[in-house]
Amino acid sequence: MNISQMKLVLSEILTKTDLTPCVVGHRGVGKTAGIVQVCREISRRYVALRLGQMEVGDLVGIPYRDGEVMHWSRPSWWPPATEEPTIIHCDELNRAQQEDTLQAIFQFVEPAAAGESRRLHTHQLDPRHKVVVSINPPDGSYQVATLDRALLDRMVLIFVETDYQCWARYAKEQSFDSGVQQFLSAYPNLLSLQGTPMDLQVEPSERAWEMVSTLRSCCRFPAELEMEVYAGIVGQEAAVSFLRWSREQAERPVTARRLLDHWDEVKEQVRMQRDDLQAVTLSDLVTSLQVDPQLTADQEQNLVCYIACLPRDLRFGLVKALVRIPQVAALLCKDEHDAVIIEAIEAISLEAS
Repeated sequence: MNISQMKLVLSEILTKTDLTPCVVGHRGVGKTAGIVQVCREISRRYVALRLGQMEVGDLVGIPYRDGEVMHWSRPSWWPPATEEPTIIHCDELNRAQQEDTLQAIFQFVEPAAAGESRRLHTHQLDPRHKVVVSINPPDGSYQVATLDRALLDRMVLIFVETDYQCWARYAKEQSFDSGVQQFLSAYPNLLSLQGTPMDLQVEPSERAWEMVSTLRSCCRFPAELEMEVYAGIVGQEAAVSFLRWSREQAERPVTARRLLDHWDEVKEQVRMQRDDLQAVTLSDLVTSLQVDPQLTADQEQNLVCYIACLPRDLRFGLVKALVRIPQVAALLCKDEHDAVIIEAIEAISLEAS
């Protein structure tokens, strides 16, 4: 993706999740500038850590004694809980010169467990503060360390590439020299010489699929970027297979059984169904309840939720069919369902009269 697309994805992840995005790109493509711009756009304070220049003490603080207890002083860059929401940029993560520096930051880039705070040694980061990482790809062109799979598995890798149109807009906004702009409009291939492909051995794992689940629940990405985002978590092959499967599922109508038993999983799909697919779901639901009208309390609630999400005409038609099933009619006529059902019942009564 280009820098503009990267900024959109970063903004979604940093404002709606606690995951750690890692921007991967060749030198000069605009990784740092894009991250700083995102911080301004989402009104976050920006703190940069140049990990290639830091030692363990710069990260975890200097030890000191309090009686018989050893403590570590808070580093000057660490934002306290009272500080305004901050984005901490771990720049040059794979340029850490010492192995123990890389091991120390390992814990910090890992998203916090549910109900916990992100930590670095004894320090806890307030949940309002977020972390973003950037690296150059380990393709032999840079003096960087190889990041192991366990570390990569803790981040959402976002691969950024040079894009002339994106750069041209930026150059115009920043009033770059007109000669430079005109030359590169004639020779866009000279904007940047691309390096080798950015292969970081991203593979599926249980943690990776959990991150995909979090992004799908909390974020909204343009359709053309979804594959790139998920590929940076589970790898391209798994991402392509998952999105293909998702599209195939979206083309299939939701069955009555899934609707009644797993409403939370299918409610968005149900709401987005085309009219022809919705008609299949309606027919399957009515037929299923005619055969087996016994509903558990959860199934009853799911049925009412489904009725509530339907457009007015479809809602009337479904209720009209369901009240002909005595056991189901008895459930729908409960006072607790009046907010959803009563309008349809009144319309049916008027039609009958």
